[in-house]
Amino acid sequence: MSNWQSYSPTKARVEVLNAFMRGVYQWMALGLGLTGIIAYFTATSPTLLQIIFGNPLVMWGLLIGELLLVVGLSAGISKLSGSTATFLFLLYSGLNGLTLSAIFLVYTTSSIASTFLICAGMFAAMSIYGLTTKKDLTSLGSFLFMGLIGIIIASIVNIFLKSSAFQFVISGIGVIVFVGLTAYDSQKLKLMGESAPYDDALAIRRGTILGALTLYLDFINLFLMLLRFFGQSRE
Repeated sequence: MSNWQSYSPTKARVEVLNAFMRGVYQWMALGLGLTGIIAYFTATSPTLLQIIFGNPLVMWGLLIGELLLVVGLSAGISKLSGSTATFLFLLYSGLNGLTLSAIFLVYTTSSIASTFLICAGMFAAMSIYGLTTKKDLTSLGSFLFMGLIGIIIASIVNIFLKSSAFQFVISGIGVIVFVGLTAYDSQKLKLMGESAPYDDALAIRRGTILGALTLYLDFINLFLMLLRFFGQSRE
């Protein structure tokens, strides 16, 4: 009996962690799939393309809506029900599909597909590293966050400069930053899963959705940075 009692909590903790991480990756994959389907469908619909890209107000409305969803979901996750958090994540994934449909107008479908596979391989490798490494990546996370802020500022500046060389540098740094963030966030989510409560299904559901959103953003941004290197223009 004593052996069972000492083993049971450990076994239960492993099961909770596995269920937590499995939920994170499943919801992330669902979000990516939804984004891809909507992006492709939108790109093949002249009517939708005209609605979204023919009126700057619609495009800006979508972008602002996406930003508000990310901020609201991240900041208010502890107050949301599991179903509401899930709906908002899927809504964000869908809206992102509408705006990302533009890549099908700029790049060939074959280069988008090949870049996606490259991104998936890099993401998987770094996520596995983050989950298995014994090294504490906390300090790396702070450095990468500063790099992310730098990318955002540089991208805003380049809107006015319109420098292809500068954009190339930004994309190169972006790949490094989001590869690192994938490892860092994976480790952070593992620690979150290890401390997840045994008997609080709502807390676990909230955590999996927040984790899915985090890794989804890492994947999408890494993909877009890589696309600038591997994407083949339709022109």
